[in-house]
Amino acid sequence: MGFPDGLKYTKEHEWAKVMNGNEVRIGITDYAQKELGDIVFIDIPSAGTEVEQGNAFGVIESVKAVSDLYSPVTGKISSVNEKLQDAPELVNNDPYGEGWMLAVTMSDSSQLNSLMDAAAYTAYVEEVKKG
Repeated sequence: MGFPDGLKYTKEHEWAKVMNGNEVRIGITDYAQKELGDIVFIDIPSAGTEVEQGNAFGVIESVKAVSDLYSPVTGKISSVNEKLQDAPELVNNDPYGEGWMLAVTMSDSSQLNSLMDAAAYTAYVEEVKKG
């Protein structure tokens, strides 16, 4: 299980990828989707909704559990991945690509500095696995 470089990670297992300027694409990590199992439903708000760093923005449901999704940054949702409505399994199949969830226009890009890089997130996941 690898975590792509160039992304930022949260302790709640979301990732953020800077797309252009102040826009970031957000999803859950490969570790998170494996822990959840087969994803059957994702509830995320529509474009235009404000999100706040560290606060829940939606819900993901799998055959094992229902979990909140947390925003890595504060800002306004600029787009959502509409494909997930009919094909939530894209998160299992391609969590860093086709399984992205939403894009947010950040109000403060310095918040990215509080997130982990791939090496720090890898170490964090190893600690989580140890219990």
